[in-house]
Amino acid sequence: MIKVEHLVKKFGLRTAVDDISFTVEKGTVLGFLGPNGAGKTTTIRMIAGYLPPTSGAVTVNGIDVGADPVGAQKQIGYMPENTPLYDEMTVQAFLRFMAEIRGFSGKERDRRAAAMLDVCMLGSVRHQPIETLSKGYRRRTCLAQTLIHDPPVLLLDEPTEGLDPNQKQVVRDMIVRMAPEKIIMMSTHVLEEVEAICSRVMIISEGRLKADSHPAELKKRSDGFNTLTIEVLAPAEPAVAAFGRIPDVAQVVRVAGTAEKQVLRLVPRDKQSLAVRAIETAAENRWLVTELRSEPGRLDDVFRQITTTADVVKKSA
Repeated sequence: MIKVEHLVKKFGLRTAVDDISFTVEKGTVLGFLGPNGAGKTTTIRMIAGYLPPTSGAVTVNGIDVGADPVGAQKQIGYMPENTPLYDEMTVQAFLRFMAEIRGFSGKERDRRAAAMLDVCMLGSVRHQPIETLSKGYRRRTCLAQTLIHDPPVLLLDEPTEGLDPNQKQVVRDMIVRMAPEKIIMMSTHVLEEVEAICSRVMIISEGRLKADSHPAELKKRSDGFNTLTIEVLAPAEPAVAAFGRIPDVAQVVRVAGTAEKQVLRLVPRDKQSLAVRAIETAAENRWLVTELRSEPGRLDDVFRQITTTADVVKKSA
């Protein structure tokens, strides 16, 4: 378990992280979201023991990061936002070196380095100096050193930054495979990635924790959640009137249509589901429904709502 208690970090007069508390348990892939400057990287650095907090405490698998940073770091694989590598080393030599730092030697050191070359698809550049690598290969080399000691906790700061679509999918698949046996906390701006692989999402803004939930639950907070688009073979005015009489419909908007076919948007009251009642209404009037689509909500809408509201409050204060 990662346990964060009342974590605060100040840089002079600026408070980068403002009294954050949360826990993360094994089997969780936590998407840590926020706009630039929100405090994401600072929080991850404090959990990793790289940056001391101004106040508060962090424990990783029962080890106090402040009291025993080395003991805690043995539990952690940390992939920072910027890729710290030894440019003069080859990829293979670097991974063997990192395995040695983690306490492995001889055949076990070589085995772990070779395994990471395979897992992170670095075999084709194994003898290449790191300074000659593309940004994508550098990120994958950094990910390989993060995983080389098979840590129970992974802290990944923008893990797919600079990767092409195929490489991004490989990293996502790796995270999904590892998830049941690890705690994975990842910072990212790619909301599609969060929806695909994260079992939990936290949104931080202005140094404060603003949301903490499952992605599907957060999407329900989207303004358009459960708005229903229906395409129906029916005359315009009777269709608008009939669907407007559904108790949970707040508004009917005619999006497009002809004399015989209408495309209507049904806006729900209190984000209620409308699909069943809409189909029943069409059946009662003997209208054929040719398309029905319910808006599942958008994580990017919720992200904007939460983070821009914080900005507006700050500017008006």
